[in-house]
Amino acid sequence: MHRDHNATPDATPDATPAPTTPDAPAAIGPLAGFTVGVTAARRADELAALLRRRGAAVMHAPALRIVPLADDAELLTATKQLLDHAPDVVIATTAIGFRGWVEAADGWGLGDSLLARLRGARLLARGPKVRGAIRAAGLTEEWFPASESLAEVLDRLLEEGVDGSRIAVQLHGEPLPGFVESLRVAGAEVVGVPVYRWMPPEDIGPVDRLLDATVARVLDALTFTSAPAAASLLDRAERRGMRDELLDALRHDVLPACVGPVTALPLEAHGIPTSQPERFRLGPLVQLLTHELPGRVRPLPVAGRRLEIRGHAALVDGELRAVPPAGMALLRALARRPGWVVARADLLRSLPGAGRDEHAVETAMARLRTALGAPKLIQTVVKRGYRLALDPVADTKYADV
Repeated sequence: MHRDHNATPDATPDATPAPTTPDAPAAIGPLAGFTVGVTAARRADELAALLRRRGAAVMHAPALRIVPLADDAELLTATKQLLDHAPDVVIATTAIGFRGWVEAADGWGLGDSLLARLRGARLLARGPKVRGAIRAAGLTEEWFPASESLAEVLDRLLEEGVDGSRIAVQLHGEPLPGFVESLRVAGAEVVGVPVYRWMPPEDIGPVDRLLDATVARVLDALTFTSAPAAASLLDRAERRGMRDELLDALRHDVLPACVGPVTALPLEAHGIPTSQPERFRLGPLVQLLTHELPGRVRPLPVAGRRLEIRGHAALVDGELRAVPPAGMALLRALARRPGWVVARADLLRSLPGAGRDEHAVETAMARLRTALGAPKLIQTVVKRGYRLALDPVADTKYADV
């Protein structure tokens, strides 16, 4: 995987290594040496903590911001509409959204009136977490699908018939056009309850830095937990004239990891293949990364050692070695043809901002060898350049790489 390390992540791994004994090396996390981008606005701290706990460096840039419920005039208007004209069916889609709606209504002095309206309606929940929020409010749901899928909720309603019904749908940052339109075509009057509306971030700087890091291949993976965040990032790239660069990075080098298929839709609409966990939760998303990112690295047998080149560091016999950006650029250039001599001029071109002085290669190479802690991994070939000291038994295996 080619990377041009012209930038550095805003954060560095802060996982605490396990205690060691004289006979045991320090344990490293499965994501040590990798840098992961986080686009989430909600629960971003939780996701970042899970990643750092496994050794990853994290670059966070919320692609959107959430309108505070108490200040949301649209939510207040929708709530008053339901109080004036009672719904027949209420569909709750997220636990945090449902709780927030009830709490906002309390703040407006409308909490008791809203709960009374909800008690008189058929309450459908998208899944067990939403059911818990409904019951915590003193209400009882009629039904929820085991699949936690809104598609199953829609199928049930259409099978029962909704012609003439007034249905309130608690939105969760996305308009759900297919879901709402299907109900309307079937004859229902649908009132959207816009809990947690998304808007562009007030400070666009972190998003731009995240985009720059993605196209420079500084990131190893980019995570998405909502479709609006993915759409917003693509929109910002378009505005900056770098959409094609972003798409190329996500298609080939930077792993796009989405919490579920709905989140992935804006990316897949642009032909970007995504990775998704089987369960649409943050924990499984992080587990997916702990499996896929190390699996994308090819270990190399070099000078009797095992070398792994990760995003911003290298593993030498399982020991994490931090490598500066210039050193990583050289190491990747050598690893593209392991065992082959790479000329100084070619290595110079791989250095970010090195100019024309080949002495920059010698300086960066000396620092790289020091960082690796094993100088014999890289051999100097007099008057020709440098090569990774690939073990002889591996020459045939990697000769055509």
